[in-house]
Amino acid sequence: MSYRLGVDAGGTFTDFVLADEQGRIHLFKATSTPEDGTKAIAEGFAQIAERLGKPMAQILAETELCVNGTTVALNALIQHKGVKTGLICTAGHEDSLEIRLGHKEEGYRYDAEYPAAKILVERHLRIPVRERVLADGSVRTPLNEADVRAACEVFQREGVQAVAISYLWSVANTAHEKRTAEIVREMLPGVYVSVGIEVFPQMREYTRTSTTVVNAYLGPVLAAYVDRIDAFYKAAGVKVPVRYFQSNGGMAAREVMVSRAVNAINSGPASAPMAGAYVAGPLGIDNFITVDMGGTSFDITLTKGGKTNISKDMDFLRYRIGTPMIQVETLGAGGGSIGWIDQMGVLGVGPQSAGAHPGPACYQRGGTLPTVTDANVALGYLNPEFLLGGRLQIDASAARQAIEQHLAKPLGVSTEKAAFGIFSIVNNNMVNGIRRVSIERGYDPRDFALIGAGGATALHLTALAQEIGATTVLVPKLASGLCAFGQILSDIKYNYMAATPMRLDERADLASIEQRFQDLEREAVEALKAEGIPRERVGFKRSIDMRYIGQVHECTVDIGDMVVSDTTIGDIRKAFHALHKQLFTYDEPDSPMEIVNIESTVSGKTSPLKPAALKAGAGIDKALKGHRNMIFSADGLAQNTPVYDGEKLGAGDKIVGPAVIEEPTTTVVIQPGWFSTLDASGTYVIRPH
Repeated sequence: MSYRLGVDAGGTFTDFVLADEQGRIHLFKATSTPEDGTKAIAEGFAQIAERLGKPMAQILAETELCVNGTTVALNALIQHKGVKTGLICTAGHEDSLEIRLGHKEEGYRYDAEYPAAKILVERHLRIPVRERVLADGSVRTPLNEADVRAACEVFQREGVQAVAISYLWSVANTAHEKRTAEIVREMLPGVYVSVGIEVFPQMREYTRTSTTVVNAYLGPVLAAYVDRIDAFYKAAGVKVPVRYFQSNGGMAAREVMVSRAVNAINSGPASAPMAGAYVAGPLGIDNFITVDMGGTSFDITLTKGGKTNISKDMDFLRYRIGTPMIQVETLGAGGGSIGWIDQMGVLGVGPQSAGAHPGPACYQRGGTLPTVTDANVALGYLNPEFLLGGRLQIDASAARQAIEQHLAKPLGVSTEKAAFGIFSIVNNNMVNGIRRVSIERGYDPRDFALIGAGGATALHLTALAQEIGATTVLVPKLASGLCAFGQILSDIKYNYMAATPMRLDERADLASIEQRFQDLEREAVEALKAEGIPRERVGFKRSIDMRYIGQVHECTVDIGDMVVSDTTIGDIRKAFHALHKQLFTYDEPDSPMEIVNIESTVSGKTSPLKPAALKAGAGIDKALKGHRNMIFSADGLAQNTPVYDGEKLGAGDKIVGPAVIEEPTTTVVIQPGWFSTLDASGTYVIRPH
């Protein structure tokens, strides 16, 4: 027997998915332990060993793929708990991090009172170096090595733990940055070094500097975490190298992850589209929106025609990141989101969260404020005695008391109406997020299926679909661990980039572009070979950043494995015009254009996971557990609603709403007017009737 193990450490729960070569999939959950992630992993391992009835060391020894997703980098950036960082930059460019191209975030552009972003490098630790490379790669001012050494002396005195290096036009000539890195490593052994041409070797000086700084700021934090996790896994019996999940939707080796810490920022939700494709595939669906409601956040991704949107050169948590990331819309709308009343007496929900500790009031861990989870208990949707198959005891009366004390009495309404208010408001917040990834980007959400991920999502998903007009809702049985599942389906994925500024006119040297692609891909093949990935398992997807002459921003045009030449450039031009029109509603076929950057995404392919089919059920009567009073409308009136045991349902079983299906780690609420059919692939397909 051989296994694949995916571990996704979220803010509230850590999810474990174990799949064997027969297609059997096991799902486990443990409470996250942010102070030491290995404690949650140890708890998950104990559950796995108990379920399979053999020692965990034996299971891990038989594991062929072990993947870990983490929020460590994300949390460090959110909480500004990275390390003390220094920046070495071209003289005169010490303030580019604060100038930020004169940019303010969308929605705050004209708000004079909006606070400035916290700069990750203090002003006195941004050290100018006299050097200058021109756009054509020629050296105007040689590197002043004495300046670099003086900077290192300052960093040593100040106790700097990481150094970022970013020079103007280093993408045209890498010599100065490379030499600077040599000096820093010589003078500051043990200090983390982040080099712009290694982290983000593309045009845009501010983006490259910001990305390099974020990478330096998070690098030692992620390195410490990875070292601890690696040691824990090895001691537990893992024989294969542990891989880590990246924001680009692929796995990475330990060494790559440590050197590219910036790629771990959105590690968790980035695997959702891969899992979504696996869930939707058997049903012939390739347009879907994955929505993942955990304990702390609500993450949304959109996939159109089997292709998930990728973001580059974007502001994330107010910091410009250039490296490719799966486009994820994240809201502070999880099961732990707290209900509150503003100064005008209006009910609000989130983004403040009770998290894992103290958690919702019903968890009995010291939490006293009303949360979304408490509302779902009060509405009758959740089992009033326990969650997670009985492992998490809850107190329904504590949930009702928190809602009554903090919301119902101050608002002068019943506890039931206040609970439904929480449910409705958090749903509205989530719908707005779905609209941002769909309508605001030119997609009609009615053309997409909604796929539920996360333990709390299925409580809300049918109501969300009603609001946006979607007619297909998919909730896989392993919804609460869908991101961990997506990890074991994914490939190793690295992005190889280069700046290649060139006007596409009669003088364009297309052969040099093709040669640059080939050089990048040759380097990628060698890197994967060193990781034990044979050439036949390596694939490439090329893209080119293009724009009309005079534009500030470019569009990323996917060209697959197309060779760049005189015979293909016409198709590449057409693809650019079409993409520009899709994104901005117009194109200019007669206007001159230029290439800015190129990128080749290299993948080390994993073998497909064998699917297992569900057997037919014995009938829904056998699965009926009983009835509970539940509330489905703002009037607060309860309906006696059937509750079904999901483990007793089989392929083809149909449940008509209103109803609730209880799986061990998730609860599916089927709103009135909807029905659910369990597909043989293990997915509840919910549609209106």
